[in-house]
Amino acid sequence: MSQTELVTSSVPAPAKPVIVVGYSSRPEGRAALKRALSEARLREAAVVVLDTSPDVGAPGLAEELTASGVSYEIRTTDVHDSADELLRIAETTEADFIVIGLRRRSPVGKLLLGNNAQRVLLDAACPVLAVKAGPEAG
Repeated sequence: MSQTELVTSSVPAPAKPVIVVGYSSRPEGRAALKRALSEARLREAAVVVLDTSPDVGAPGLAEELTASGVSYEIRTTDVHDSADELLRIAETTEADFIVIGLRRRSPVGKLLLGNNAQRVLLDAACPVLAVKAGPEAG
């Protein structure tokens, strides 16, 4: 009679996906947050929000995130150029992707495309989802 050996594999559960989002209280920041939360619910992911709002503590942000039911963390920065911080957070959290908001630019402004947005799009090691604010946001 042969003896069968039961072999079990200890495969670690995959880590929860992480989405990093650049947030500001401006329409493009609100659009980025809305899309990041939608993607997080779809992918059962956690969200790391880099709050660059000039408002200290972005009124209502924590409440909105809590109400969304998504796992989240809020980080703030006082650095004017938030691209480096966004890229650093994405790298250290091993983010699945980054969500940023884009604003409409004047013809002259288009020549100077948002420096932060351009740097994130070109320098991120992970995919970047760029979101425009709706037309009602002006």
